[in-house]
Amino acid sequence: MTFTRYAVYYAPPAEADWSRWATGWLGWDMERGCTAPHPDVADLGLAEPGAAELGAAGLNVAEITATPRKYGLHATLKPPMRLAAGTDEGQLRAACTALAATQPPVALAGLEIARLGRFLALCPIGEVSALNRLAAACVTELDAFRARPSEAELDRRRAAGLSPQQDENLTRWGYPYVLDQFRFHITLTGKLPKAQLPRVEACLAARLAPKLPRPLILTDLALVGEAEDGRFHLLHRYALSA
Repeated sequence: MTFTRYAVYYAPPAEADWSRWATGWLGWDMERGCTAPHPDVADLGLAEPGAAELGAAGLNVAEITATPRKYGLHATLKPPMRLAAGTDEGQLRAACTALAATQPPVALAGLEIARLGRFLALCPIGEVSALNRLAAACVTELDAFRARPSEAELDRRRAAGLSPQQDENLTRWGYPYVLDQFRFHITLTGKLPKAQLPRVEACLAARLAPKLPRPLILTDLALVGEAEDGRFHLLHRYALSA
């Protein structure tokens, strides 16, 4: 398979109950490289596509998760990038192996469902300094593999409105929300109308929140590739072993 971009993620363990449920919620299993069936949440006022409840509720899981679906269940550590000239996937894999060997596992108190603007995500509870150091290492240590974004790409990012520090990050690292602007999160929805946020949040609080691990230990880095159809596939996990 040919990949157009690569990224480094935290990818939750595929076998965990919470990550299996959340993978189905999003509808794309990047580890297996296939779609995943949405969970049945009709009793909570949400519906699967075509279900009778859709007309009354005005919501269905497929629509709610359409934007983040192609990325899979993840938190971004090194944002998606095209490979720089003179580099290849094999070299990137070797660099990920070397990087992971210098980084220890990261312990978080847990995860909680949170609103980030108008979308919902899983965010860490408690101290995140070790997590932020891991993300910073991924951004900086692998940057030789990143091709410079085009001026059109830079303009598109700036059109959203960036702070001076975010613009500096964009210029230097190709993405605004890294280093001091980084916030670890596992996206669960696209941008939602404000009136719909409480209902979707309540659904996730009832079905996903009880499954969330406390503590959560990050034990590896995941190298992922974006296929030509835009969907991301997990290529390899690298154990954090310092």
